[in-house]
Amino acid sequence: MAIILNIETATTNCSVSLSKSGETLILKEDNSKSYSHAENLHVFINVILKEAGITSKDLDAVAISKGPGSYTGLRIGVSAAKGLCFALDIPLISVPTLEALAHQVDCNDGVIVAMLDARRLEVYAALFNSNYDEIRETEAEILDENAYTEYLNKSKVYFVGNGVEKTKGLINHPNAIFIEDKLPSASEMGVLAYNKYKISDFEDVAYFEPYYLKDFVALKPKPKS
Repeated sequence: MAIILNIETATTNCSVSLSKSGETLILKEDNSKSYSHAENLHVFINVILKEAGITSKDLDAVAISKGPGSYTGLRIGVSAAKGLCFALDIPLISVPTLEALAHQVDCNDGVIVAMLDARRLEVYAALFNSNYDEIRETEAEILDENAYTEYLNKSKVYFVGNGVEKTKGLINHPNAIFIEDKLPSASEMGVLAYNKYKISDFEDVAYFEPYYLKDFVALKPKPKS
């Protein structure tokens, strides 16, 4: 058994959950479209612990969404997580933001593209199969109308995250499924954090840094089908 506090601050969604052996017990989050992390993060942590009837000393680990995402948001989340781990002498677990986001899609086959908005036509994106295995690592990309054609021509492709709005305006393909109004959330972090906890896959609290992805590469144009 492991009680883990999960913190997600990679986007405008300030999200905190408490999980027990991978099961999410309590979730508090606020997506006010502006970054409320500095005001809400520690409040949410305290409220969750109070509702669970425990103290921070009962935590077995803290999990942080590692990025990519907002520089400021990630810094706030990581600073809070590190502070708790230092004070309590408990492990720090990092969960890839896009992997957790992909778990918001429930499908039996096809490809999941978990994507976060960056600037203009740019996104951070990673690809997963229906079992949530990563089939293409996270990249920073500039979108065009031919993006992901090699996957779209073979199967359904599910796009999820706040990069969807710009993507659906570019991609017109019968296999493209756009799942709107989804942001990374601590609700999906519990099981991923617990899987790492079981194998002692921990971060060095002193040296851990969020995963900033700053360099963008253009997708290679592909012939239209």
